Amino acid sequence: MDKKLKIALAQLNPLVGDVSGNIEKLISIRSKLSNDIDILVAPELYVSGYPIDDLVLREDFLSLVDKEINKLVKNTNDNKSAIIVGAPRKDGKNIKNSVFVIENGKIVSIKDKYELPNTGVFDEQRIFQQGSLENCVNIKGVEIGLPICEDIWEKTVLQKLTKSGAEIVIAINASPFTILKNKERNEIVSLRVQENKLPIVYLNRTGGQDELIFDGSSFGLNFDGKKFYSSSEFKEEISIIDFQKKNGKWVGKGKLNGSSSSEERLYKALVLGLRDYVNNNKFPGVVLGLSGGIDSALVAAVATDAFGPDLVQAIMLPSPYTGNESLNDAKETAQLLNINYSNLKINDAMKIVENILGDFKGPSFKSGITEENIQSRLRGLLLMALSNRYGYMVLATGNKSEYAVGYSTLYGDMCGGFAPIKDVWKTDVFKLSEWRNNNFSDLFKGPKGKVIPDNIINKPPTAELRENQKDTDSLPEYNILDEILKGLVEEEISVEKIVSKGFDKKIVEKTAQLLARSEYKRFQAAPGPKVTNKALVETEDFHLLVDLGIGINE
Repeated sequence: MDKKLKIALAQLNPLVGDVSGNIEKLISIRSKLSNDIDILVAPELYVSGYPIDDLVLREDFLSLVDKEINKLVKNTNDNKSAIIVGAPRKDGKNIKNSVFVIENGKIVSIKDKYELPNTGVFDEQRIFQQGSLENCVNIKGVEIGLPICEDIWEKTVLQKLTKSGAEIVIAINASPFTILKNKERNEIVSLRVQENKLPIVYLNRTGGQDELIFDGSSFGLNFDGKKFYSSSEFKEEISIIDFQKKNGKWVGKGKLNGSSSSEERLYKALVLGLRDYVNNNKFPGVVLGLSGGIDSALVAAVATDAFGPDLVQAIMLPSPYTGNESLNDAKETAQLLNINYSNLKINDAMKIVENILGDFKGPSFKSGITEENIQSRLRGLLLMALSNRYGYMVLATGNKSEYAVGYSTLYGDMCGGFAPIKDVWKTDVFKLSEWRNNNFSDLFKGPKGKVIPDNIINKPPTAELRENQKDTDSLPEYNILDEILKGLVEEEISVEKIVSKGFDKKIVEKTAQLLARSEYKRFQAAPGPKVTNKALVETEDFHLLVDLGIGINE
């Protein structure tokens, strides 16, 4: 007789530290499930939230986790669905990243994470103790393997589970989004299926936590490697999948969602990351400087899609160097987005600062750049004043290309509580703007249709801090600059290798020097969502390489 198993996959957005709230949400979800659901599954470290960092080292916090897990245990006294959920736990003197199996009023099994990542954004080897290689667990009469996130990225854990008799593998995850991560996950899980000939369900969390974004994008592969289920991206979702055993093999069925483009995934990630950061920090809305340029226009669009027009305040802060074209473009952007818009001239404030400085000349006095930065810093001052007055969070509007080479002003355009496009290259800023003008999603709270004027996308970028200024006065064209920076930052290759690809040696060397010398600025930058494989914060020792001659020549 054929066997069947019905599983509810809870792709959720837990809040770090809100143990009681996370547990209440899971209990509420379970109460709404139909009686034929066999297992409810929640993501890695769902109970505590993730990344948990040093909070997990507190005894009182771990005691709270234990207390709240006991609520789940009591909740299963109804003999309905079992629960698979991730949580930290104290094991003697050690703390482990674990998966709990709860059924019929009991914790029937606890398995611990074996592969602890310790690269990039991960710091698990410092706070967690490695678990043992585990056998599978019998749930509802089925032998189920329960690897945790990184456990499926290497062969060892799945090989052990297969040898112990696993029939189905359910992997719980808290895997952060990057532009390439979805492809990487699919390739890794496909490889594990190919090696072990077992169906694998990959459940990921969603939501933003500080600089990390979790995209969900859960999926399932059958033993033959064919995808039978995929979730929505960047949203909470309860998915029901059905397994049936035929001819000795378990075969899964579920809903398959359509795939999306890289621009769509990136834009949605920015919206979700900004929304959760601002909301989790209890700000009622956001304010930003709207310059008439493409960066601030894109940030305004992302913010409007995150919160809706009523919670976005855009301020144009013109100086004598601000052209009518920029004034018109900024106003049109605000009208397209239907956001609140004001115009505060900084001309008089510039004169006051210049009068205060007078003829003071310190050592190595530089004129020109001083006056340019005064404009930017006055704008930052006014935006922060408005933040204080209305309680809104200031958004910085700089992109990755500008931050990389220091084409930004400390306490000026870098001013803010969050920088939504901090890890977005300038060339991608243009792509995202065009994508948003032609696309919409139910994730967005902004208007449909065009939201960024064509002129903003097409005109040459400029900071407008002096007469007839263009970005290319100081920098190469962005399509060239970005490719050089990607080599230095993301690929971590030398100047010589970049030059061998056809780039001008002087431009590459200058770019490398600018990247190194601007590090002190980046240390003081507002946080922003990490969306590439290597954000600028991960290049913090680059200046040492330049000083040693490494990264300049091989």
